[in-house]
Amino acid sequence: MKTTTLAMAVLAGVITLPALAKPLTIDDVISFNKVSNAVITPDGKAAIFALKKDGQSNLYWQDLDSGKRKQLTSNASTEYSVSLSHDGRDLYFLADRGQGTQVYMLPLSGGEARPVTQLPVAVEGYKLAPNDSKIAVELSVWPSCDSLECTVAKRQSLQTKASTERTYTQLFVRHWDTWADGFRNHLFVADLKDGKAGSFKDVMQGLDTDSPAKPFSGMEEVAFNSDASQLVYSAKAPGPDHPWTTNFDLWQVDLASGKTTDITSDNKAWDAQPTFSDDGRYMAWLAMSRPGYESDRYRIMLKDLRTGQSRELAPQWDRSADSLHFTSDSKSLLVTAQDTGQHGLYSFNVDFGDMKVLSRDGSVASYSEGAGRILFNKNSLKEPGDLYVEDKDGFGLKQVTHVNADKLKDIQMGDYAQFSFPGWNNETVYGYWIKPVGYQQGKKYPVAFLIHGGPQGSFSNHWHGRWNAELWAAAGYAVVMIDFHGSTGYGQAFTDSITGHYGDRPLEDLQKGFDFIAKQEPWIDASNACALGGSYGGYMINWIEGNWPNKFKCLVDHDGLFNIKSMYYTTEELWFPEHDMEGTPWDNAAMYDKWNPSNFVKNWKTPILVIHGEKDYRVPIGQGLGTFTTAQRLGIPSKLVVFPNENHWVLHPANQKVWYRDVLAWMAKYTQGSDAAGTAKPDSK
Repeated sequence: MKTTTLAMAVLAGVITLPALAKPLTIDDVISFNKVSNAVITPDGKAAIFALKKDGQSNLYWQDLDSGKRKQLTSNASTEYSVSLSHDGRDLYFLADRGQGTQVYMLPLSGGEARPVTQLPVAVEGYKLAPNDSKIAVELSVWPSCDSLECTVAKRQSLQTKASTERTYTQLFVRHWDTWADGFRNHLFVADLKDGKAGSFKDVMQGLDTDSPAKPFSGMEEVAFNSDASQLVYSAKAPGPDHPWTTNFDLWQVDLASGKTTDITSDNKAWDAQPTFSDDGRYMAWLAMSRPGYESDRYRIMLKDLRTGQSRELAPQWDRSADSLHFTSDSKSLLVTAQDTGQHGLYSFNVDFGDMKVLSRDGSVASYSEGAGRILFNKNSLKEPGDLYVEDKDGFGLKQVTHVNADKLKDIQMGDYAQFSFPGWNNETVYGYWIKPVGYQQGKKYPVAFLIHGGPQGSFSNHWHGRWNAELWAAAGYAVVMIDFHGSTGYGQAFTDSITGHYGDRPLEDLQKGFDFIAKQEPWIDASNACALGGSYGGYMINWIEGNWPNKFKCLVDHDGLFNIKSMYYTTEELWFPEHDMEGTPWDNAAMYDKWNPSNFVKNWKTPILVIHGEKDYRVPIGQGLGTFTTAQRLGIPSKLVVFPNENHWVLHPANQKVWYRDVLAWMAKYTQGSDAAGTAKPDSK
């Protein structure tokens, strides 16, 4: 499609930029080169990573000291899920090269990649044993089948049957964006010799459960122990309670006998991401404490395999870890976690729990360690991801890649800063502002007030592929984002504080934060603002319609909640509303009514743009239709945009362009008399 201008202000020729500079567009965001799947070689001397540029993804090798780089693959298929053999000689990856997705091995000494697996079903993920003696693969199978041929036949029979009915006797009937089809993710293990896998055995044979869990878990939930005699995976026990329980346990499979043991049965909350030290002494994992709560703090648990004793590592650290892995010397655990609007990388000594900060500013997306050197992928609000390397003590930091240097050199980003203010209960709340591109002192700028989802989430110092705050700055807006009570990365009590308080504490933070920053930064025109949010952020847009109706010139609701009570009966993961509303609609109807946006429609008056994905089963499309129907019936200026092929997120590039086109056009329509419409009001200061 022909690209229309993203920013109405740019179309009007309002933004004044330095020579050769241009504002960011959604086309830029989509076309930026992307580095991923980065691993460091065991000797710590080189990095191997995937680089996607000009629509093509290939693997590269790069010397970490000299910067010398060479391309390893040039196949039309995309290689991903990259790992190295324990000696660093062989590279493993997933790719579809005409036989469905399979595991491939490429000798780094030279030669062509050859298939490790040649299975009749696609490989969804894999994990190598530490000594490369075994391989585990994730396959989607019919759980009662005793062979892969049986699974293939079952899928073919379902695809060719004449009728189209779906029949269910228990939940989930659909999850995220997919209707349940009866197939399950199971783990298969085989011996691995000379880069070839032997016959695979389903170590979850007959179990009506998934590992890794759908829809987002991966092989981080699976681990071999150090001598490959055991496999440990995270999964729920089979049963009808999957939509309302978060009780994932760690299951240990003795690979010789096939005996499976639940090794975390004492914890009724979430256990995840098992990992073993190379010396065979420790197993570590993440564990929550409260059943039914997805956003509880993930504790770092450590089991001494010699003594059998388990303990929490660094219990005084009030942050929730979201990944962990042992260093190659088995003395430390590398951990990522959100912290005060950043997503950092940390190292914990396994003996005493002492913590070192390895990277704090920005967002660390992934990491890999070898011979005491740590390779990690980091981004920020104004910088897409690149690779960095440093030693295990956090010294010698060096940027390894500059994959978008040519694309970024002519693009001007808006400057940003983090701020804090006294919010609800006078507790400290943080946020970010971003100046509009082409900012000129003495002018006042309209505001894009972005409200994050979750609600246990955060926009944070992060380069976002969808809600990219710099795109509003490029359109001439002052961007304001508040991490209200309920946000993550500020301690567990702060995250917990939204439970039972969907509409009061977060709203108070948003109101106080908006007023605070408008007074602190006079270029922010608080009288000329639009608010936007998705998911819980969309809920808050609908809540603002009825409970803060005189503040904004316009609103944008993306996949937002309109009627909490009706959503409960049509969503999939029931633990979300049951925890946040402190019960079911029949046990705690008063809570569902108290925070229900649909109960306040008599106060609605602000023009609203409603956007919804038709395949969104988390917040089903009826919620968006309810918002639009109400606005239309009340005579409020409103518009509905539906994406039939999108889920809770807008992922297709053509749809992303339409999304930003419509959102920014809607905002420009209601911020006339400001920079976004072609004029600028003088700063009153």
